[in-house]
Amino acid sequence: MPATEDELFTLLDDLAIETTTYRHPPVFTVEESQESCSHIAGEHCKSLFLKDKKNNFILAILSEDRRLDMKALFKSGGLDVGRLSFASAKRMVDMLGITPGSVTPFSLINVTHKDLIIVLDKAMLEHEKLNYHPLHNEATTTITNDDLVKFIEHFGFKPIILDFDQL
Repeated sequence: MPATEDELFTLLDDLAIETTTYRHPPVFTVEESQESCSHIAGEHCKSLFLKDKKNNFILAILSEDRRLDMKALFKSGGLDVGRLSFASAKRMVDMLGITPGSVTPFSLINVTHKDLIIVLDKAMLEHEKLNYHPLHNEATTTITNDDLVKFIEHFGFKPIILDFDQL
């Protein structure tokens, strides 16, 4: 059973991670997020759930206005993966416990597939405050960059930090 927002917030409290959450209508795209959430301070981010033909799964996390060149990421040599594409909605639900439009690093609370590769954009991490969905797209939660890494590492993942401009 996937974790609830309340369970996420309890874990964040247990990890001494301070966050602030803002409620808003559901947002499914960057454009909708920009319309509904521009008043929220900090860098607004997006998370992409990717896979290759070898069944490697990648959670790529970057600023919402950045474009991820999947071909360049595949060829970068920073990852040992094949040609990348978006993972299916079924895989997203099965692996991350969330539905499309709600992809977030907070979904790691649901992950049991410890081979998941976490990729963070270096430019995103230059912002102190970062914004993500708290397991659904009807709210935005602000967390510091250091606490994001702390949260990811809590689950045993070692995030790969890449400069997406250098891919």
